[in-house]
Amino acid sequence: MDKPKICASIVNGDLETIERVSPLVDLFEVRIDLIGPDWREVAGQLRKPWVACNRKSDEGGIWEGSEEERIAELLSALELGAAIVDIELSTGNLNDVVTRIKRQAECLISFHELEGTPPFNTMREIAQRQLAAGADIVKVVTTARKFEDNVSTMQLIQEFPGKRVVAFAMGPPGLVSRLLCPLVGGEFVYASVASDGEAAPGQMTAEEMRQIYEMVRR
Repeated sequence: MDKPKICASIVNGDLETIERVSPLVDLFEVRIDLIGPDWREVAGQLRKPWVACNRKSDEGGIWEGSEEERIAELLSALELGAAIVDIELSTGNLNDVVTRIKRQAECLISFHELEGTPPFNTMREIAQRQLAAGADIVKVVTTARKFEDNVSTMQLIQEFPGKRVVAFAMGPPGLVSRLLCPLVGGEFVYASVASDGEAAPGQMTAEEMRQIYEMVRR
């Protein structure tokens, strides 16, 4: 089994903690909306590949500027060396944005449902739309209300063999899907840099996740 890949979400400018966790992770997510104006300084210090993300407010982010400003800030990450850029499926003029991203980086097209977990057929159709839009990586994140939501998100990963998919359910009831995502074929799993800095409900720390995966590999 391949070593599960962990992506640690950076939500502030605590470079000391970021440096400490770096050996445990495979890549970072730079949350532009959460870090604020200093995000470029943070990104410039990273020694691992990083995902640029400037999350829309209706999908769990806190960006307060206009949509045009949000996209412009996100795309500026391309010049700073972002390996992957995360853009929401619901973004207006998506095709143009995806085209611009793919000239310089890989494109992750994301979908977030903050209220629950859609039926499996709905999630499959969302993933198909993401692939059709040019996603190098598909990300479908829901909110767990019951244990079965873990199962359906993991099934989504296996529905697209040969494709790079990240799928899990947020919140404490979705913890199983977070842990198992990379173990059932998911591209990577998200974790927090520190226990007081989760970027989404139910995130475990990168240290906790790596400890668990090392136990599984024994």
